Amino acid sequence: MGGFFGAVTKKDAMVDVFFGTDYHSHLGTRRGGMAAYDPEIGHQREIHNIQNSPFRTKFEKVFDEMRGFAAIGCISDFEPQPLLIRSKLGVYAICNIGVVNNADELINEYLAGGGYFDSMTGGRVNPTELIAALINKKGDFVEGIKFVHQVVKGTTTIIILTDKGSIIAARDRVGRLPVQVGRNDEGYCVSFESFAYQKLGYEDYKELGPAEIVEITADSCTQLSAPGKEMKMCSFLWSYYGYPNSTYEGVNVEIMRYRNGGIMAAHDKEVGNAETVDYVGGVPDSGTPHAIGYANQSHIPFARAFIKYTPTWARSFTPQKQIERNRIAKMKQVPVHDLIKDKNLLFVDDSIVRGTQLKGTVDFLYDNGAKSVHMRSACPPIMYSCKYLNFTRATDEMELIARQIVMELEGEEGFKHLEEYSDPFTERGKNLRKSIAEKLNFASLEFQSLEGVIKAIGLEPCKLCTYCWNGKE
Repeated sequence: MGGFFGAVTKKDAMVDVFFGTDYHSHLGTRRGGMAAYDPEIGHQREIHNIQNSPFRTKFEKVFDEMRGFAAIGCISDFEPQPLLIRSKLGVYAICNIGVVNNADELINEYLAGGGYFDSMTGGRVNPTELIAALINKKGDFVEGIKFVHQVVKGTTTIIILTDKGSIIAARDRVGRLPVQVGRNDEGYCVSFESFAYQKLGYEDYKELGPAEIVEITADSCTQLSAPGKEMKMCSFLWSYYGYPNSTYEGVNVEIMRYRNGGIMAAHDKEVGNAETVDYVGGVPDSGTPHAIGYANQSHIPFARAFIKYTPTWARSFTPQKQIERNRIAKMKQVPVHDLIKDKNLLFVDDSIVRGTQLKGTVDFLYDNGAKSVHMRSACPPIMYSCKYLNFTRATDEMELIARQIVMELEGEEGFKHLEEYSDPFTERGKNLRKSIAEKLNFASLEFQSLEGVIKAIGLEPCKLCTYCWNGKE
């Protein structure tokens, strides 16, 4: 997906933006970038590949190479950014987090014959460059951003570092992603994750509403465009993507996950599932707080039956090939034999997408003597590839294990009944769970219900995007 951090201060902003951007490393694995503005030398920019090295190791020399009282940084899963743009609006640096699904259509309709675009690997247009070109068609940044919100199909969350040394930040049209502003005695910052600026000594100032646009300087945060009324925030931020310390729309990620696990445990107790479990554990890392909530509610002891060895293999999803990711995931798992051998274990994972790595984890537990391994997913079956963010976006829907099982059970006819397959109380729902459990070697399987996720988040259902689970926009 990606994340960003920007700051305008009365002193050099590089240290804050370096650490603030680094605190978004959990959101992307491919590119990292920083841009700064100094009145004497203007804009500066650096972008590095971070696929095999952490952000901080690639930018540790940035303090010798860049300076400025205003700066922005970005972590990206795909395109390199920030981009430096020279236009009628001036010279500026821009970052975008989200997805542009209609790039070719936009180029043909609004930009045909008007210059060219850099082609990235695979011939794709850098969506950040496309967004900048659309903004440049209007007379100022605010009208340009509103135009982007109007014509782009997808999600566009934008920060711009101007040649005045201010930062313009815009949340996407329906607020699928967060944009938060912090303040301290030296200035203001803008961030995806709230904990990033809190660690740097900033206090919460405001969270932007959907489509809201603000401009920050060292002395002020000025609203340039008021928020819209419609909100569809990504529910998966709380279930998986968001960092535990962060809070979105007043709901802390870690607390939501505890509640979510507790709701799953209450359901299992009600229907009499997994009554002989010795220990509850989480599939690390994001499954762990859901498991703590499950253990607290069920009064079954929480235990870490295996530990991820992360000093040298911090991320299993960095390699591009699935076979390499699986191999690294296996190498990272170090068993605690006394907590596995002859034990009935229940694990909670944040989600089940393809299931390939999860099967490897379960096989690993059985190889180390587990008597049984039950699995719980902290969200409903994923039936649709996301159209709005990068989670499951690059995944063909037939790579989703829930879709595969539906096809095996009923063929394409089954796709007319996906709502039934999501429901554990229907015959189709029971067959889905039984078939996935058999394929992945689970003693039992259950998914959190859509109602349970929404209850755990605590916001009105109309304010949440649940497309990947129920296909409703």
